[in-house]
Amino acid sequence: MKEYPILCDKIECYKKERGCNPMKKDRLIVLTDAVLAIIMTILILELEKPTTPSLQAFWDLRQNFFAYFLSFFWLGSLWMALNTLWEKVEKISQQIVWWNLFLLFFVSFMPYATGIVSSHFMNHTAQLFYGLIVIVSTVANWFLHKVIDKPNIDQKELLEATAQYRKLLIPDLIIKGVGLILSLILYPPIMMYSVLIAAFYIITLKTLSEKRVNN
Repeated sequence: MKEYPILCDKIECYKKERGCNPMKKDRLIVLTDAVLAIIMTILILELEKPTTPSLQAFWDLRQNFFAYFLSFFWLGSLWMALNTLWEKVEKISQQIVWWNLFLLFFVSFMPYATGIVSSHFMNHTAQLFYGLIVIVSTVANWFLHKVIDKPNIDQKELLEATAQYRKLLIPDLIIKGVGLILSLILYPPIMMYSVLIAAFYIITLKTLSEKRVNN
């Protein structure tokens, strides 16, 4: 019987307890970077143009610019987190690929959600939709950082980094969840403000953590 070494290697790979995927890590990184880059570029297309090129007209669009600013830098912080993550990863599994795809799927709604919330900034439903996209994307990101541990169980530095990041995402999700509830019963824009607060929270804690490590 003729044997096919490459096929056999892939089959043996799937039989391992920790699991792995014949896809190379670099291909997954390229896909992720490309999708996020496209999403961040499309955001600018959702910005409404002023009726006349005047300061007052631009000021009237301040909510649109805020939505664009928030979405762009939220996506940028996500890219930075993923970039840091992939540097330490050595093996990928089917679960990693799928959770990464789930994350990209939900994140791909950001230009659409940003466009809606820009046009209906004070609308409860618009803010609810935006908040759900951000929250579900954050949950997918949490699970991505969880499933990466199994095939890389021997990478101590990676395990510590993913555990620390998952801890940061818990209060991050709580802040966004509280913001979502308050936006429904009090003031709709609280949802977007909570995303901004959560982002500053994570950036501050990560900065303090890095300073402790360096010291």
